[in-house]
Amino acid sequence: MSGRPKASLSTIRVRLTAALALALLPVLLLGVLQSAIAFHREDVSLKLNLSASAQRSAASARARLESADILLQTLAPGSVGFQCAQRLAQVTGRIPGYANLIRFDRNGKVACAAGGVPSDPRRAALPWFRALAAGDGLVVVRDAGQAYAGEPSVLAAVPATGPDGEFEGAFAAVIALSSLQPSANDPVLPSQSEVALTDYEGRLINATNPQAFGHLPADWRSLAKRDGTAVWYAIGQDGERRVYSAAPVVRDDVFVLLSARAPGLLSWARLNPLTGILFPLLTFVIALVAVSVVTERVVVRWIAYLQRIAALYAKGRLSVRPVQAEQMPPEIRELAAALEQMAEGIVGRDASLRDSLAQKDALMREIHHRVKNNLQVISSLLNMQQRALADPAARAAMSDTRQRITALALIYRALYQGPDLKRVDLRPFLEELTAQLIAGEMLHGPGVRTELSVDALVIDPDRLAPLALFAVEAITNAQKHAFATRGGVLTVNFHVRGDEAELEISDDGQVGDDALAASGVGRTLMTAFARQLRGRAELVRNSSGGVTARLLFPTPSVETAVSAPPSGNQAAA
Repeated sequence: MSGRPKASLSTIRVRLTAALALALLPVLLLGVLQSAIAFHREDVSLKLNLSASAQRSAASARARLESADILLQTLAPGSVGFQCAQRLAQVTGRIPGYANLIRFDRNGKVACAAGGVPSDPRRAALPWFRALAAGDGLVVVRDAGQAYAGEPSVLAAVPATGPDGEFEGAFAAVIALSSLQPSANDPVLPSQSEVALTDYEGRLINATNPQAFGHLPADWRSLAKRDGTAVWYAIGQDGERRVYSAAPVVRDDVFVLLSARAPGLLSWARLNPLTGILFPLLTFVIALVAVSVVTERVVVRWIAYLQRIAALYAKGRLSVRPVQAEQMPPEIRELAAALEQMAEGIVGRDASLRDSLAQKDALMREIHHRVKNNLQVISSLLNMQQRALADPAARAAMSDTRQRITALALIYRALYQGPDLKRVDLRPFLEELTAQLIAGEMLHGPGVRTELSVDALVIDPDRLAPLALFAVEAITNAQKHAFATRGGVLTVNFHVRGDEAELEISDDGQVGDDALAASGVGRTLMTAFARQLRGRAELVRNSSGGVTARLLFPTPSVETAVSAPPSGNQAAA
């Protein structure tokens, strides 16, 4: 079994395919190398493009905050006085992105506002307000202490000074972060990009598609602060691999975050680089398929055809001929002709062997027949000698010998009369042997009834002879000691129990314990016959009060006869 996979790797198809693969491998490797370089160049270009887009978006947002400084400086003189709230409300309504305009006094209290302002008694103590009082020109904060709008926003504030230059308060603009967020339709952004604003902790403030953003790496803020922008690859919440870029907008409080889908193998961006792999790979595959198909049609299928013919020859169907040989290539056609010549030679030798075997079988049957006749002649001579004897012990010994010879003669008769010269069916043999032994004594004593139960078993003569002689000794012993004066029932059982066979011969007579312990010639012969079968013999009392002679031995292995091959000329289509 272990050699079969190795054999499958040495076939013609595999060898030709491997040779072609080695020839085309440099072309494929060169295409892979060129594509890998192009892929790397494209990845670098995508990162640079997205980084530049993030910086442009952040710069645009910062420019909007700087424009808020100019607006606040312009509106500062008119942020107090009569109808200042109305004027500020008009300005917020005309300029998109401004949620509120507020004028604070020097104590942080609201002097005028375009909309509602939450109360905050600690406003003057907040860092951003104190920075304005200290002289800063513009302060932009994400966390101004209170929520000055109903949506995420930043507060941009400038100081308000009097004619003498003293600090008199602050003028602040509340700018919605949504107005600072770049548009995803911006042509400078990569295709299929998503835009978001995030706070210092990486939480999304606004996003065009929140599912396009995942967890931010731990060092994203430090990279954005050091290099002005940070670029990385990650998996978004939608499960797609994406490239991200972040840039600060409001100090370290607000960042613009861009997300673009990482190019796939079939994307237009990678179509040109893929031609370096696809075209050589396509050529590689087409060449391999062509070699495989041609090998199959020209070589392999005819070899498989000849294999089927050879398999039929192995089964004995030697009359089959390869009729499709004319369609084969010349080299394989010569192989088919050699195979046909070999089959014809085997047919001739088989016919000669069959004739020899038939003659051998006839001779063996004749030998078995003559041996049986000779044994019968010996048995008849012993019978005549037995009648001339007056001593009862001598007559009994002569009778025992004659019965043993009769059993051997029965074996030879079963051999030459049966279909197989090497094996005998045990069931009819035991039936006939028992019948002959019982019938021979019925003329001189009371009747004996027999009960047989024999499992089917085909056995060779070498094992049958000691088994038959054991049965002769057991039946003869029963006739002498159990049935001599009263008759009775003789039971013969033979059963096959897996790897062990068992022969039991029982009578229903009444015997003493001394008969079981006796060690006469019959007991000695039974033990010797059991040893010939590599088994053991037992002599025990049965439930009827009689004796049971038991023979236990390994079950003979049975060989299945091979059926004769069909005759007649045949052709393999």
